[in-house]
Amino acid sequence: MGKDVVVRLHSSFEEMVQKFPDTDTEFWCARDLQMLLGYAKWENFAKVIDRAITSCENAGVDAKDHFLGIRKMVGLGSRAKLFRNRTEVRMFAA
Repeated sequence: MGKDVVVRLHSSFEEMVQKFPDTDTEFWCARDLQMLLGYAKWENFAKVIDRAITSCENAGVDAKDHFLGIRKMVGLGSRAKLFRNRTEVRMFAA
């Protein structure tokens, strides 16, 4: 991977970072990272997240401190709403 690609990816990661308002803890939404890292299907990227969680556990790190599973209500075109599973990723795992 060339230096220019690394610099561009780093910049993109920094633009996507979000913060919990109460604690200023930085995190990324996994669905945002999915696109940035070139995964077209969530199902494929979810496997990557699962492997990263396993890696944390194998390293003796509590994965719950770095991966937060949440559900978000999203609107559909017909005014219907749907709950979508989301994963938020904190610094150690990113």
